[in-house]
Amino acid sequence: MKRLNWGMIGGGEGSQIGPAHRLGAQADGNFVLAAGALDHDAERGKAYAQRLGVAADRAYGNWQDMLEGEKGRDDKVDLVTVATPNSTHFEITKSFLEAGFNVLCEKPMTMTVEEGEEIVKIAAKTGQVCAVNYCYSAYPMVREMRNIVARGDIGKVRVIVVNFSHGHHGDAADADNPRVRWRYDPAMAGVSGQFADCGIHAMHLASFIAGDEVKTLSADFASTISSRVLEDDAMVNFRMEGGTIGRLWTSSVAIGRQHGFEIQVFGETGGMKWWAEQPGQVMYTPLGGRTQIMEKGEAGLSDEAGRLSRVAIAHPEGFPMAVTNIYVDLAAAIRGETHGAYPTAMDGLRSMSAVHQCVASAKADGAWVDARPASLR
Repeated sequence: MKRLNWGMIGGGEGSQIGPAHRLGAQADGNFVLAAGALDHDAERGKAYAQRLGVAADRAYGNWQDMLEGEKGRDDKVDLVTVATPNSTHFEITKSFLEAGFNVLCEKPMTMTVEEGEEIVKIAAKTGQVCAVNYCYSAYPMVREMRNIVARGDIGKVRVIVVNFSHGHHGDAADADNPRVRWRYDPAMAGVSGQFADCGIHAMHLASFIAGDEVKTLSADFASTISSRVLEDDAMVNFRMEGGTIGRLWTSSVAIGRQHGFEIQVFGETGGMKWWAEQPGQVMYTPLGGRTQIMEKGEAGLSDEAGRLSRVAIAHPEGFPMAVTNIYVDLAAAIRGETHGAYPTAMDGLRSMSAVHQCVASAKADGAWVDARPASLR
């Protein structure tokens, strides 16, 4: 199987997400890092790309040079990953889609709903793959939960409770740390801080597992550290198109919580729980029965869960392997093969609409609002 050419924008040396993408794209031999514009400092980015094995003529100083340089090549990159600050996602993703490249964009896909609508239209017009890195949906046991719901094993889903809360931004004295500050700066992060950073992962996962979409929501935002313009804690109630009730908490000031991402799904005849710090297990309780632990790699799981599992039962596969699974599905899609349910530009659009509607609801003291973008109402 010939490896596909892959290019990366952002995610340079010292970045939080860059290593996960580089491992994820190349772990299964689907992609090779062929081009990159890895840093806002052109020379530093070029040097780092070359240390990673990129040829000197494909180690670019900025994304514009990479776009021009790759367009004319017979061996141009098959997929471009955008891992830059939020405010740049739209322009870069739009430019590469229009030039005929497949794109995987870090979340949030855009800063506005209108930009999201445009990306969806461009992806449809060009026929290119446009994905968003909601990688938590690619854990094998999350895929198993989705299959359990789809098969009707727990009946109609009544309630979903999800939270993505940590305490790593809880120190007010750390407010000027550039790795923290940008997340609460509207010029860099947009209209929302913590919800746009972590909450949309939680809301996407609820929709992904339920196989349903959020219709209406009510939000309460708080900036618990007074120097922050954007919220660092949020509570969102939501209702799905199929009638499922959702409760979502996301926080960056929950000192004592580390990663803190967990989801519980309660149906008519059973309930399930998954949490990111123990990603190889699902707690499953049938109505009137005992709680069971379902393990990644055990017999009897769905084909989808098995396809994305690499090592034997009881051996953990964590965050980088979830990112890897996104690339597995994207490689299959680019090659025209059957592929899994990777998150698309439409997921990115729905998330951005939810962000803006949460902001509107919070400003209106929690008024219930339509969570959907205008094109889907």
